[in-house]
Amino acid sequence: MAAQTMRIAAYNVENLFSRPRAMNRPEPIAVEILRAHARINELFERETYTAEVKAEILQLLGELRLLRDDGDATRTSTFVVLRRIRGRLLRRPRNDPDGSAVTVVADGRADWTGWVELIKDRIDERAISNTARVIDEVGADIVGVVEAEDRLTLARFTDSLLIDDATGQPQYPHVMVIDGNDPRGIDVGVLARAAYPLALMRSHIDDGPHGDRVFSRDCPEYWFTFPAGTALAGERLVVLVNHFKSKFGGNNPASIARRRRQSARAAEIYTEIRAAGVDHVVVLGDFNDTPDSEALAPLLADTDLTDIAAVTPFDDGDPDEERPGTFGNGTKSSKIDYLLLSPSLLSRATGAGIFRKGVWGGVHGTLFPHFDTIEADHEAASDHAALYVDIDLS
Repeated sequence: MAAQTMRIAAYNVENLFSRPRAMNRPEPIAVEILRAHARINELFERETYTAEVKAEILQLLGELRLLRDDGDATRTSTFVVLRRIRGRLLRRPRNDPDGSAVTVVADGRADWTGWVELIKDRIDERAISNTARVIDEVGADIVGVVEAEDRLTLARFTDSLLIDDATGQPQYPHVMVIDGNDPRGIDVGVLARAAYPLALMRSHIDDGPHGDRVFSRDCPEYWFTFPAGTALAGERLVVLVNHFKSKFGGNNPASIARRRRQSARAAEIYTEIRAAGVDHVVVLGDFNDTPDSEALAPLLADTDLTDIAAVTPFDDGDPDEERPGTFGNGTKSSKIDYLLLSPSLLSRATGAGIFRKGVWGGVHGTLFPHFDTIEADHEAASDHAALYVDIDLS
């Protein structure tokens, strides 16, 4: 007979084996590199390179230190490289030490093929092991994963570090990530145990007009079926995994508007699924904003979804203080990760909580209990705590 309780979790793993080198630099530096990287790749896609576009391309290449050469990943001061596959983008005269004589010779996208690529550095091995330990100890049946690099990387991670001791088989044989819209390769995905094979999936990377897509990554629908032997046998379960626009670089009006647009579209997708006759829906992920924010109102205030913080009992992962937040030190203003339940699942929820043992809290890591395998902040599994909820299937 199938297990009569299932656990669903949400976890921001912050990349599994590597992360953009720029992300390891102080925030002001990282912000400018990531901004310039995103903008120049956007300009490269233009059908025609006007004089203004060419001037901006040269300016951005200067900011990225790519005027004199295409970049060298072996130099620690290099954060990006220019990949040229076909055609010619630039003319670089000799004896031009400051790059002031460099010109853009391509007149549009059709003249060349290439892009600017972020260099990635390998993550500390102990941090990777601690990420696996979080997932293992949470022990969920389905895990919505945020900031996975790609499906093969996620599968390699689970197949090597999350093995069932009794059978020698992977705990999560069902692994899926759909490449999203983030040029850094920071995507969302799902892990599921053998009892929950993926029945159907649907991507929303193309929602919105070309050049102005709604989702920074994606809002994929992952469809499952409750196993035989449970009270919900044969009924469908849909999990929507999200990673909304970050506040990285400032919580400006454009950032707020982008998150609200994403929240509103996710709410529409949820409503459409419910209208199609599916009662059991979960919306989860890193929403990058607080519960009282204007940006998240379409999901948190304008639907019948409920945050698992309303489930009784709820364990916030700190035995000494109340910590509602999910990022960093767990303060109220750092509640940015969510696991939302449709009414049918909420009525069956028997407990929920925040799992913080993979996070380094405070300067010395002493704000709340963490794994004994984390002896320094760089060995933490993630800056994000994991969320989980138990659902009664009897």
